[in-house]
Amino acid sequence: MSAVITPAPPTKPTGQPEEPAPAERRPLLRHPVVRRLLPLAVAAAVLVPLAALLWGSGTWPSELTADVRTPLDDAYTWVVNNRETHPVFLYFLLHLSNWSDGSVSWMTDLLESLGWFPVITAAMLLSWRAGGLRDRRGPKLAGVTFAAFAVCGVLGMWEATMETLALMAVAVTVSAAIGALLGLGAGLSDRFERILRPVLDTMQIMPAFAYLLPLVLLFDIGVPSALIATVIYAAPPMARLTALGLRGADPSVMEAAKSLGTSPAQRLLTARLPLARKEILLGLNQTIMMALSMVTIASVIGAGGLGEEVFRALSTVDVGGALAAGIPIVLLAVWLDRTTAVAGERLSEGAAPAGSSWLHGRRAWAVAAGSGAALGTVGWLLLIAEWPGTWTVNMAPPVNDAVGWFTGHLAEGVPVLGGTRTWADGFTIWVLDPLRDGLTAMPWWLMVLLAAALALLAGGWGAMCMAGLAMAGVGVIGVWATSLDTLSQAIAGVAVTLVLGFLIGVVAARVPLLNRLLRPVLDTMQTLPQFIYLIPVVALFNVGRSAAVAAAVLYALPAVVRITVQGLSQVDAATLEAARSMGASSFQQIRQVQVPLARPALMLALNQGVVLVLAMVIVGGFVGSGALGYDVVYGLQKSELGVGLSAGVAIVLLGLVLDRTTQRPGRPAGTR
Repeated sequence: MSAVITPAPPTKPTGQPEEPAPAERRPLLRHPVVRRLLPLAVAAAVLVPLAALLWGSGTWPSELTADVRTPLDDAYTWVVNNRETHPVFLYFLLHLSNWSDGSVSWMTDLLESLGWFPVITAAMLLSWRAGGLRDRRGPKLAGVTFAAFAVCGVLGMWEATMETLALMAVAVTVSAAIGALLGLGAGLSDRFERILRPVLDTMQIMPAFAYLLPLVLLFDIGVPSALIATVIYAAPPMARLTALGLRGADPSVMEAAKSLGTSPAQRLLTARLPLARKEILLGLNQTIMMALSMVTIASVIGAGGLGEEVFRALSTVDVGGALAAGIPIVLLAVWLDRTTAVAGERLSEGAAPAGSSWLHGRRAWAVAAGSGAALGTVGWLLLIAEWPGTWTVNMAPPVNDAVGWFTGHLAEGVPVLGGTRTWADGFTIWVLDPLRDGLTAMPWWLMVLLAAALALLAGGWGAMCMAGLAMAGVGVIGVWATSLDTLSQAIAGVAVTLVLGFLIGVVAARVPLLNRLLRPVLDTMQTLPQFIYLIPVVALFNVGRSAAVAAAVLYALPAVVRITVQGLSQVDAATLEAARSMGASSFQQIRQVQVPLARPALMLALNQGVVLVLAMVIVGGFVGSGALGYDVVYGLQKSELGVGLSAGVAIVLLGLVLDRTTQRPGRPAGTR
């Protein structure tokens, strides 16, 4: 019986090496990052030695600096001298200025003449109607409204609150109208949308201060400049979200409407706009919140109201006075945000509950308006106008006493811990100063090259060109050193924000209870105007660069945490379950599964953190951050428009650099 011989598998000849894995044999030059950077590296190898030979390798060379302050000062002088005679001012800008001033004055006089009782009554009925007359949310919202306005009066800020509300009412009306028209055009026309998108992107990464300076040049300090700046600042969200809603209309519904023989105008009014009302109301919510933020900042150019009270108190480090004016701003923000948010929720729910049709739609508005008019008339006839002086409480002295005790016992000299101001001094000495000195000592061409390389990796060739030119533009206009000082504060703030934001976001994504507890806190923090964050940091850390960085971290942290939680929570549950079944620990699931799959969301969180930190660092000029923020404040207060405008241009350029170096390809810049 013969044996069956099975052939052995083929073997490699002796001495022949085994084939390496594909990942091991790929040359370094074929790595995607290296391939993308290679053309830039070749260009830099040729141009950098030439630039260093011609202009040196220190700070930005004076040969490449243009004097922009003198022409700007000359332009301001020309505007001042010709404001009463030039046709552009006489027949256009003067009318616009007079209309702005007259509209705000009329609204302020109306609110103040009505008196506190009719105003509170009208606000409560409006909130009740927005929440639903037969809905449980209506009475709750009305109660929040009453508490908010009552606290404004008790703190002695009723008149300032009415000034802020008057400016808000006019600004939001105009912003919403302009934004809706722009959004309508962008939602219906692809060509108009392509033209409008980069404009809105640029506007949304510009810090608020950048809007004030050119308007002061045209309209001088006062209400017109504040109103127009608020309108321009608050209009982009309305335009963007209106266009998004119109473009997101259900195609099947639109096709059905078209098959019925309706005209384009009929389809717009009966189908497209109703389908987009949720996005439109969200745009209105964002416009209202941005207008409130800008109105408070615009106090530096004469907007008046609560912002002026905060600014005046902060300028003298009167924490109690700043808090007394800051609390009404917070309450107004919460009231406006909750009212529009609840109205949006009710719109998304659709039809009215059964048995409540007579308190729904136009009839409900008529009931609310009639009740408000009747109660307001009663209050007016009873001469209930000014808030009674006996109902006010001066909280500034006890708050300042508490701050004084805190300063004497906890700010410095605490055993082992040191104290908050000791921490601030240490952060300045060990972090901010070395970072600023390192950036200042870095060769100018290396800064430009780094900005271009990071933008190339993040967003492609277009972003690289934009970032490189913007970084060079900072040097050309002659504010290189102050811009690097601001950049050092922004980098430090971004680093702290990302560490805290990613850590809190990861834990909240893994612990649902913590996520539920954090949600109302983050919601409240995201409704607060920028000015409000300055008050607690001044109390804790005194004025200085550390206080500005701390305020920037507080301002940007909610957005970073929220986006991180959302990105990690949207990771496919089946993928996580597969990782668990393979025995992966919680840390391994986060590092090897959730973080890689949530990378787009984490990059968006990085971008938003960078933009928001820069915006707040600039506002930190009010509390001693120095650099560009101080130059803007100085230029506005001293009418040194050359200093202020050059700093404002540098702020915009830095914003472009930071945005382009942290954006992802295919994502519109400036997304918020």
